[in-house]
Amino acid sequence: MYSPRRALSLLLKNNLSLWIMAENTIREENKKSLNFIEQIVEKDLAKGLNNGRIQTRFPPEPNGYLHIGHAKAICLDFGVAQRYGGTCNLRFDDTNPTKEEVEYVDSIQEDIQWLGFQWTGIYYASDYFQQLFDFAVRLIKSGNAYVDEQTAEQISKQKGTPTQPGVDSPFRNRPVEESLDLFKKMNEGAFEEETMTLRAKIDMASPNMHFRDPIIYRIIKTPHHRTGTTWNVYPMYDFAHGQSDYFEGVTHSLCTLEFEVHRPLYDHFIDLLTEETDKNCDDGFDKNKVYDNYRPRQTEFNRLNLTYTMMSKRKLLLLVKEGLVNGWDDPRMPTICGFRRRGFTPASIRNFINMIGYTKYDGTIDIAQLEYAIREDLNATAKRVAAVINPVKLVITNYPEGQVELFDSVNNPEDLSAGTHKIAFSRELYIEADDFMENAPKKYFRLTPGQEVRLRCSYIVKCTGCKKNDAGEVIEVYAEYDPETKSGMPESSRKVKSTIHWVSVQHAIPAEVRLYDRLFIVENPLEEKDKDLRELLNPDSLKILTNCYVEEELIDAKPYDHFQFQRIGYFNVDPDSKNRKLIFNRTVSLKDTWGKIKNK
Repeated sequence: MYSPRRALSLLLKNNLSLWIMAENTIREENKKSLNFIEQIVEKDLAKGLNNGRIQTRFPPEPNGYLHIGHAKAICLDFGVAQRYGGTCNLRFDDTNPTKEEVEYVDSIQEDIQWLGFQWTGIYYASDYFQQLFDFAVRLIKSGNAYVDEQTAEQISKQKGTPTQPGVDSPFRNRPVEESLDLFKKMNEGAFEEETMTLRAKIDMASPNMHFRDPIIYRIIKTPHHRTGTTWNVYPMYDFAHGQSDYFEGVTHSLCTLEFEVHRPLYDHFIDLLTEETDKNCDDGFDKNKVYDNYRPRQTEFNRLNLTYTMMSKRKLLLLVKEGLVNGWDDPRMPTICGFRRRGFTPASIRNFINMIGYTKYDGTIDIAQLEYAIREDLNATAKRVAAVINPVKLVITNYPEGQVELFDSVNNPEDLSAGTHKIAFSRELYIEADDFMENAPKKYFRLTPGQEVRLRCSYIVKCTGCKKNDAGEVIEVYAEYDPETKSGMPESSRKVKSTIHWVSVQHAIPAEVRLYDRLFIVENPLEEKDKDLRELLNPDSLKILTNCYVEEELIDAKPYDHFQFQRIGYFNVDPDSKNRKLIFNRTVSLKDTWGKIKNK
């Protein structure tokens, strides 16, 4: 296989100094192409940290479907492991049974695999419930945790403000044995929800609010989707996350920027855990999960924010429950399954994520960049076909009745190896209603009486008139063809100013076409806090056209097959299609039309 680097090396092998300069240039270019997290990983490898192991994890909470923001984390977590020969686990953060469902667990796995990644192992925070509980008991015994009987509201008030220290809980110094007894009874179900919590004893005067005796366990009596009613107390995220990383052997815990202020607490619990592990290695802790010269490290990166998009799981769940969209996989939703159903490809999403990169600064990306990524991918791969979504009949009056010709249609001009397919031509065709105007302005170059156009792949025709119904609507357009202008013949080079697409009435297949657009009419819907969610929705986000026709080449099209409808846009087959009743979703238009509409 040709390698520019190898070719350059061979070319310069007789000149050592030039060869060294070339190698150094290549290394510098490679360094520039690394994101800041990859640079950290390479430095850690150079230092020999974690015995040269690279292990990441993707840790979603199974309380909803993954959205495009999660795709950024997936590409990073799995991508770093792939690039450096490491492993990446899928770990479900299932510490709140009131919100979690098996449906979400299954959908998350499907989305990750669809994006093109495969985990090394599947784990759950619930796998570590016993170890976490034992660790919490040790914290109580060592004076680093206590049971608090205050309400959440009281605890919140006592935490103070960023400029004022907090106030100690009246239960902060309760005897160790009392806290131990209460904590065990909490788990046995002796107390009701919200009556008691277990808090870490750290520093109520810390400038970091997260250090002011955070809650690490609360009572929840909802059965868990995996452990049933075994547990009545469940760990908080800040307590479970770092310890789960440690138990699994994660070396690089990659999180979004909102967790940056949580990192000192992450490290604090890891410090306590490793101390307790050293003291109690023979009492409940899995020696196989303890590594020499090992410590997980948390690093934060910017989350993905898109214009005209909402990434809040809570708000997305509201859209679904209120029936404002047609489920989690509605093609207008920013969920990964929504993008899949709309016709986005895994490659386009991965390329988009690579395009925007990873930084330490939050910002908002124009959704036009994501649309650009899918256009680039489908332009190179999608089959070109003819479809008419707003039809009017064109009758070629001088074409022989009953005659049918087959013309070659190129499948993809960007990839001639994709070949061609046949498209039938006959006396009666469907064309787009917009391609005819009876009284046209001067610069209208499509069909109008007395004007010529080329019918794609076939002949030049001249419009001779039209027929209207009683309402004055055009129902038929008439034209005459020039048989000497057949595509490929000498006269076919005659210039006309417009080419239009068509499908044969005799051979056309009826179809439903769903035109999707942006779900919201404002760039940053989450900032519109004073408005009802319904006020922010784009009333034109979905238009359903039922009187459409596609060429017969598509008769056997399968769900999720991609096509370019010539002159219209990119479409894919919706899974609602059954028994050859085709339904197409518009993935994206051929060009960005939203910007023009927005700026009018």
